[in-house]
Amino acid sequence: MSGENKEKYNEVDEEYINIQEILFRYLVHWPWFVVSVVACIILAWVYLHIATPVYNISATVLIKDEEKGGGKSMSSELERMGLDGFMSSSKNIDNEIEVLRSKSLAREVVNQLSLFVTYKDEDAFPEKELYRTSPVLASLTPQEAEKLPETMEVGMTLLTNGMMDVLITVGDKEYQKRFDKLPAIFPTDEGTVAFFENKDTLAVNFQKGEEGERHIKAFINRPMSVAKKYSEALSIAPTSKTTSVAVLSLKNSNTQRGKDFINKLLEMYNINANNDKNEVAQKTAEFIDERIGIISKELGSTEQDLENFKRSAGITDLSSEAQIALTGNAEYEKKRVENQTQINLVMDLQRYMKGNEYEVLPSNIGLQDAASAGAIDRYNQMLVERKRLLRTSTENNPTIVNLDTSIRAMRSNVQATLDATLKGLQITKDDLAREANRYSRRINDAPTQERQFVSIARQQEIKAGLYLMLLQKREENAITLAATANNAKIIDEALADENPVSPKKMMIYFAALVLGMGLPVGIICLIGLTKFKIEGRADVEKLTLLPVVGDIPLADEKTGSVAVFENKNNLMSETFRNIRTNLQFMLENGKNVILVTSTISGEGKSFISANLAISLSLLGKKVVIVGLDIRKPGLNKVFNISKKEHGITQFLTNPTMNLMDLVQSSDINKNLFILPGGTVPPNPTELLARDGLDKAIETLRANFDYVILDTAPVGMVTDTLLIGHVVDLSVYVCRADYTRKAELTLVNELAENNKLPNLCIAINGLDLNRRKYGYYYGYGKYGKYYGYGKRYGYGYGYGENHGGKE
Repeated sequence: MSGENKEKYNEVDEEYINIQEILFRYLVHWPWFVVSVVACIILAWVYLHIATPVYNISATVLIKDEEKGGGKSMSSELERMGLDGFMSSSKNIDNEIEVLRSKSLAREVVNQLSLFVTYKDEDAFPEKELYRTSPVLASLTPQEAEKLPETMEVGMTLLTNGMMDVLITVGDKEYQKRFDKLPAIFPTDEGTVAFFENKDTLAVNFQKGEEGERHIKAFINRPMSVAKKYSEALSIAPTSKTTSVAVLSLKNSNTQRGKDFINKLLEMYNINANNDKNEVAQKTAEFIDERIGIISKELGSTEQDLENFKRSAGITDLSSEAQIALTGNAEYEKKRVENQTQINLVMDLQRYMKGNEYEVLPSNIGLQDAASAGAIDRYNQMLVERKRLLRTSTENNPTIVNLDTSIRAMRSNVQATLDATLKGLQITKDDLAREANRYSRRINDAPTQERQFVSIARQQEIKAGLYLMLLQKREENAITLAATANNAKIIDEALADENPVSPKKMMIYFAALVLGMGLPVGIICLIGLTKFKIEGRADVEKLTLLPVVGDIPLADEKTGSVAVFENKNNLMSETFRNIRTNLQFMLENGKNVILVTSTISGEGKSFISANLAISLSLLGKKVVIVGLDIRKPGLNKVFNISKKEHGITQFLTNPTMNLMDLVQSSDINKNLFILPGGTVPPNPTELLARDGLDKAIETLRANFDYVILDTAPVGMVTDTLLIGHVVDLSVYVCRADYTRKAELTLVNELAENNKLPNLCIAINGLDLNRRKYGYYYGYGKYGKYYGYGKRYGYGYGYGENHGGKE
């Protein structure tokens, strides 16, 4: 046999897919799909009613950013008014977004709103979260809460008489106590927990006892861990690259809590931003107030000296000559006063710098040197930026380290600038002094009283000028403080979406529908994968290309082994007529020996052999059935023959005897004869291998129209293979729900190697009351009234639907 022919029995047409079969395989189990879909829809409905919905809360804010048109900064407005120098508020929206989502700012909000304490009503099903509605509030300071090793659970049982039982659990530790009234405190190792009655809530007043006991549980977490969760849940994104408008979004299970968090976050952000912007102005105000106090005392003392001098000297007017001299001298004295004022300011700033490291310097206090004023402004900006960055990082941050280096370099630059300015002022002072001395010589003749008067008046003028200048700067600084505006302007207040972001109702129902359809499909596929036994013609046709000559229904136990009777058109008779016809088509003229075998015992080969022989005998043909399963004779039971009867084993042992003497007539039909197996021999294989078997078959061929050989299972012993060379056609019996699919490999091997000639398959034991692989093996009205069924193109089953009604 060629290799191509040998492989044809194991070929499986993978490209051919029977869509009808696949659909029917699933549709036949439509109640499973209905139940599964309904169950999943119910579970989805229950889940939607139990699950806590999560909403999206969002607000829109305008962050003032000069680069993106976020609004004019306060410094630009003050510059237009001539009051600049105290502040610089240039912002970058990316930096401000990072500040808004920082964990330190979120922790401030959590502490302000006590969001690290949550409450649940354990009496509700499912448990209901109580935000602002808990009748009793449990309080623990944020500092103590931050030190908790793990979440503190505070169970509160509100009794009808106004008392309250408290059970606090922290890890393995438990604290229990009863309070007669509120407020109350409960000291523990982890901190002191205080309890207050919530006056703002509309919850049931437990002291009235209208609803009996209430069970509420509070959970106290570390504020920083809560802040991290809020910071992760917070989303901040600018609306576009060209604007400084940002949208703040927060997903939370409580809409009011989400609104409170966003509103408080913006409030705390504005407060911190304003504090940063006002820091320089506040330091300047402190310096000015200090200097005003000192100058005020000195000015009062100078004016008192002038008053006393005029009273004692009796001075009322100056002479004309002295007046001329004094006029020229006064001009230089004025310049000396201004020079001395600048020297004093520079020296005051130098003294202030020595004891105030990393503190901003007073700016715009009257220094006329532009280089010094500019250096001080740049130094202050760097210090403000350093303090701002320290809110969200540590001093070890590379950015802070680099900034500190720049600050130290800038501080040295400021000191050098001030030293240079002071040196220049000293030189100017010496020049002015020389010019003033020239005029002093012109008034040497003036009365001593006049010179003393001028000296006192000069001191008064210096102090008065400095005092007026400081008063003016204080007012300018007050305007700066009053002009500070919020850095973030709320465009749209925090609002919650009407529909929750999770769980999504339609998505859950769709998933339930898909799951409801998928579960039966998966179960059916799994069942199909775990079925190792054939269930009908479809399975056999997938595993082999050998012809199937018939499908035999499962026999009724009440009818016994003989199922075919003369003049009866029952289902079983029609089935064997069909097999008989198919076998006749397969047999060539002059060929009449038919072998019936199977893989293992119990598949019904003796039953099929006997009823096939009976069906052939009903044609008026002379038929003999031979029991060649000499190890375990089966025909004896079918035809009620005693095992002690002589049979073919006696002829195989002694081929000289007359074989026809061993053949028995049957009481079922006059044309049916039986040659039983006889006594079980000790050497069955050797007997079948002798020439006696060939002589026996030749004798039977000559005396009978058909010879049916009931042989041993080919999968268990080799006896049947020894018989194969004397037969014309081989019928291989498979039994539904009994024969394993893997055993059909043996059938293909027998066909490939021609060990059994003209091999075909008969399927036995089909349960007509069951549906297999989408086919009905029942026999409808045709089988009932006419004794035969409607034949379908892919097989020889009978019945209107080729399957039984379940």
